[in-house]
Amino acid sequence: MTVDTALTRAEQLIELEERYGAHNYHPLPVVIDRARGVYMWDVDGKRYYDFLSAYSAVNQGHCHQLIVDVMKKQAEKLTLTSRAFHNSVLGEYEKYITEYFGYDKVLPMNTGVEAVETAIKLARRWGYEVKGIKDKKAKIIVPENNFHGRTLLAISASTDPSSYKGFGPFVPNFVHVLYNDLKALSAALEDKDVCGFMVEPIQGEAGVVVPDEHYLAKAKYLCEKAGVLFIADEVQTGLGRTGKMLACDWEEVRPDILILGKALSGGTLPVSAVLCDDPIMTLIKPGEHGSTYGGNPLACKVAMAALQIIKDENLVYNAFYLGKYFRNELEKIKHPLIKEIRGKGLLNAIVLKTNDENCGGDLCLKFAEHGLLAKPTHHYIIRLSPPLCISKEQIDDCIEIIKKSFKEFK
Repeated sequence: MTVDTALTRAEQLIELEERYGAHNYHPLPVVIDRARGVYMWDVDGKRYYDFLSAYSAVNQGHCHQLIVDVMKKQAEKLTLTSRAFHNSVLGEYEKYITEYFGYDKVLPMNTGVEAVETAIKLARRWGYEVKGIKDKKAKIIVPENNFHGRTLLAISASTDPSSYKGFGPFVPNFVHVLYNDLKALSAALEDKDVCGFMVEPIQGEAGVVVPDEHYLAKAKYLCEKAGVLFIADEVQTGLGRTGKMLACDWEEVRPDILILGKALSGGTLPVSAVLCDDPIMTLIKPGEHGSTYGGNPLACKVAMAALQIIKDENLVYNAFYLGKYFRNELEKIKHPLIKEIRGKGLLNAIVLKTNDENCGGDLCLKFAEHGLLAKPTHHYIIRLSPPLCISKEQIDDCIEIIKKSFKEFK
């Protein structure tokens, strides 16, 4: 392979991705080489604040030393057995995570979207065997503008054409309702073939859309009244991100099925989990669901360390306190482009007042110029989600970067 030596190292690496990789992402033109805590460095040594946190996968901070140490130690001993055999770590992890969140059982998987699919299978099985829905008739209610991943099942639930266009036929029996609309949900729940309502407590990919107060609690009540499972996709909103351990905790809602992922490994490898109680989980029998890597010893050790760090380092409170402070400071910025500041904890967004589809990306390039990395969603919404270990001094520094970027932006 020949490399154009006239290009910078970063340009050469980007060219390699363009030439040999699928073009299913459009990243900022920054090539990250290493990271630690809230910081990332590119191949030229420039330091940035990370305000994406790998879409909330590194809540504990990049390369947390405790997680790295646990990972190294376990990697030298045992990494994978598959579930054909028992291993010496899985039971310990299952006990740890179920007691941590207060559920009877856990089904370990790898990616967040795998956990979503697992939850749907559990809800459908429960619908047939417990609720008595006729075979192949079970329905799942999902809000519009949801994001649960990009597998065929996940995009079957989507209302975003960029997710589903050109990929059909789709998985049937998803019913769409408006997000944050209890009347629409109540009407949809009248269908006796509905077995579950799957919802993001805050819609992340849609632009950090926070529902009205009591929406989740009232939705859970409506589901209970209708005999329908309440399924919370907390892959992005869970594990301290919103200033509570789970976003559902803001309204003291206990999901019937809880979906976790991303920060469950602190950003070191794919780990996800589905938690629920025995009357739901025990409906799945041997051979009916699984994953070669799901529940592997390496992932189990890492997940326990990642969860313990959230408690030991008080990251939930840090997200609550600094998130509130951060939003208050952002709201003080007066600029004609800023339409709204919204969020909860350290899951926040700046909504721009513009019709220019390039505006969000261009503004993120200006942020990067001054040492802060963020990414737009839907062109005009910029998510701002730093690792939860960020300090007030670092937040203040980032606020100044954001102010400076807006001031210079044309």
